[in-house]
Amino acid sequence: MTGSYLDTYDAACNRAAAQVMAHYSTSFSLSTKLLPQPMRTDIRNLYAVVRIADEIVDGTTSQANTCPATALNAYENAVLHAPAHRFHTDPVLHAYATTARACRFPDDEVRAFFASMRSDLPDQPDLPLSTYIYGSAEVIGLLCLRVFFRGNDAALTPQLIDGARALGSAFQKINFLRDQAEDSALGRRYTKHSLIDAPVHPFIPEIRTELAQAKQQIPNLPPRVRPAVRAATAIFEDLTDRIEATPPDTLRTTRIRVPNHRKLALAARALR
Repeated sequence: MTGSYLDTYDAACNRAAAQVMAHYSTSFSLSTKLLPQPMRTDIRNLYAVVRIADEIVDGTTSQANTCPATALNAYENAVLHAPAHRFHTDPVLHAYATTARACRFPDDEVRAFFASMRSDLPDQPDLPLSTYIYGSAEVIGLLCLRVFFRGNDAALTPQLIDGARALGSAFQKINFLRDQAEDSALGRRYTKHSLIDAPVHPFIPEIRTELAQAKQQIPNLPPRVRPAVRAATAIFEDLTDRIEATPPDTLRTTRIRVPNHRKLALAARALR
């Protein structure tokens, strides 16, 4: 074995986090392939923790006869304390801790994410929609921004911050519309309106406005990360078009997706 034991373990944990992303999100997994290192690894490490929190509240723990509230509280505590320790037996937590230290993830943003996740649990009070979206998605945009500038907090201008929040908000609203059937089965309703009530959901114009706002800030990102952000944005724009064009009855029962060949074409276009 060449190199140190810790270097080898770091690499194995990073690969484990990447596998979590690859399994759960082809869109983000594809987009991260356009990122340079170490940003590619850092985004995957962040995503893996976010995905595990999602799994806790989305039914995986319940099927395992585990209390989701207890599991989420324990995971939040573990994630918040992870950066203080150089070694973790949990590979995803180990990978995340390395990224969180290097990119200076603020505890308040991590807590906001878990607060939104907690509101998804049964018998928990609903958060105002804007608060929920901030914690569940806008904060993730802000953490991605910290990855892109990797510790250079002075580079995070108000315009970049607003753009990152807008992109996160747009992605979350797209997910609301795409996942209506699943959310309904889980007893969740994030909006006052349903796509089955009208051919055009009020979120659609908001999504397009926020995507446009986010795209205005892409030229202000480091040049090497722009293709990945362009690709992710283009894929979600395409998904928005497909959702808007889908009959309401279909949206009630079907999860709309962008075909893989289309994602590849959009990613290739983002490189130009």
